[in-house]
Amino acid sequence: MKKTPTGPDTQALDAQYNNRARIPEHAAIFERWKQASALARTQAGAQLDLPYGDGAGEALDLFPPMAPTAGGAPVLVFIHGGYWRSLDKADHSFVAPSFTQDGALVVVPNYALAPAVTVEHITLQMARALAWVWRNAAAHGGDPRRIVVAGHSAGGHAAAMLLSCRWKQVADDLPANLVSRALSISGLYDMEPLRHTSFLQPDLQLTPAAVARLSPAFFPRPKGQLYAVVGADESEEFLRQNRLIRDVWGPTSVPVCETIPGTNHLTVLHNLANPAARTHDLALRQLGLR
Repeated sequence: MKKTPTGPDTQALDAQYNNRARIPEHAAIFERWKQASALARTQAGAQLDLPYGDGAGEALDLFPPMAPTAGGAPVLVFIHGGYWRSLDKADHSFVAPSFTQDGALVVVPNYALAPAVTVEHITLQMARALAWVWRNAAAHGGDPRRIVVAGHSAGGHAAAMLLSCRWKQVADDLPANLVSRALSISGLYDMEPLRHTSFLQPDLQLTPAAVARLSPAFFPRPKGQLYAVVGADESEEFLRQNRLIRDVWGPTSVPVCETIPGTNHLTVLHNLANPAARTHDLALRQLGLR
């Protein structure tokens, strides 16, 4: 990224990371998500707003598999994006139906939003949500030994963070390998550029220390596997972020690092919900359903 004599080029970073500005039709896409999600939330057996904690935003939606599975269904936990400061789990229920038809239990957690809380707070909320899933999956027809985390954008960042989580430090009863497989869609792995954006930094208030704690690209490679995908029509920075995690973690930890043709930062998520699409196939592979 080009730098000014005094530091990173804020205007250029804004152009790279401001996806709503890059996608003029974003409002229509969000409305499409809202309508499809409202329909998904009428699915038989759906349980909405289950608390996973006592804090603000600490609730999740659960969508059971269409048919019971002997030994429990694999569990897909989907974490939504919105740059940690917008959107809601209720906007993303549309990802669930194609996976419940495939035989997965789908869980969509919420979290509190910046600037009321920090990105670190949100990341810890997601760890608590996964702990709830591990403890409660069996009661809802899921197999706690087969939890896969998928996330989009900020949720993709969370997926990579959870793959690196030291679960025994979260709670003594949790297994060390609670999350061993993850799928990140248009994820963020190096938080430093966001610290220099004019449209995000006032809400996120990232410090150099927070960047180091919140950038998976600075972490040791995890023992589990991350599949990383990004829309082929996304900005150069999002394409770089996708390559970066493969470069630093290596092909053993990131065996899949792909661009999805004909998709931008928002429409790439349709590729997850579409049963015939590549990203959906990758999720099924992580779940052990293909």
